[in-house]
Amino acid sequence: MPSDKPPADPDDIRNWQRRPDGITTSGRLQPDDPARLAAIGVRHVINLALDSHPEALADEASLLGRHGIAYTHIPVPFDAPTQEHVAAFEAALEAAEGPVHVHCIMNYRVTAFFYLLDRARGLSEAEATARMARVWDPRSSDEPAAQPWKSLLQG
Repeated sequence: MPSDKPPADPDDIRNWQRRPDGITTSGRLQPDDPARLAAIGVRHVINLALDSHPEALADEASLLGRHGIAYTHIPVPFDAPTQEHVAAFEAALEAAEGPVHVHCIMNYRVTAFFYLLDRARGLSEAEATARMARVWDPRSSDEPAAQPWKSLLQG
């Protein structure tokens, strides 16, 4: 007997999150994830990772397209994020017909960008930080790789 229950979120995908606005986010995708995203209704994926990263999903646009999922790629170098990347991300989100899933390799770029958008849209500092820190808060990291992100988040 078929179930009327919708499929569960694929929360075994690295650093999977579902935001209060319904947008889902995660780290890297695996070859079977496009089908899983389609099963939960995702219609557009925005990728902030570089194609050259060793964990990037090869031929991601094509794999998503086979499942009817539109694709936008905004490659954000982890060591050099800019306000222009954030603006491109915001424009892509506004143009996307959802439901939308946003990912990178670890979900670090994504959560930092959403922190900036959440703050710009009036979310309190405490709530925006809490949402970001569920995955990563570069401001609390002493890692050298966090420095460009600290600078970006300070505006």
